[in-house]
Amino acid sequence: QVQLVESGGGLVQPGGSLRLSCSASGSGLSISFMAWHRQAPGKQREMVATIHSSGSTKYDYSVKGRFTISRDIAQNRVFLQMSSLIPEDTAVYYCRATRWSGDTYWGQGTQVTVSS
Repeated sequence: QVQLVESGGGLVQPGGSLRLSCSASGSGLSISFMAWHRQAPGKQREMVATIHSSGSTKYDYSVKGRFTISRDIAQNRVFLQMSSLIPEDTAVYYCRATRWSGDTYWGQGTQVTVSS
């Protein structure tokens, strides 16, 4: 089992920045890649960014150039640095971890609200 705990969400004005963190814990983690997803009210959950254990990253076009995903493999943590935030970024942000076995785990989510 893998437990994921997100932190760092909150209320921010348009144009502002936030940094989300996600910590993974459990025995025998063997995580191949981690990701951030988000779900806005009335919408489906969507992928925001992923990072593989090799360090390769992918971003949704809507956040490319504004968001940066990074990972501390030694401490089993993943981060999402969000800049130039816009109201459309308002959502619950979820951390996801996938093991080499293919098992996938989700965090409980953290709310990000972009509003003046």
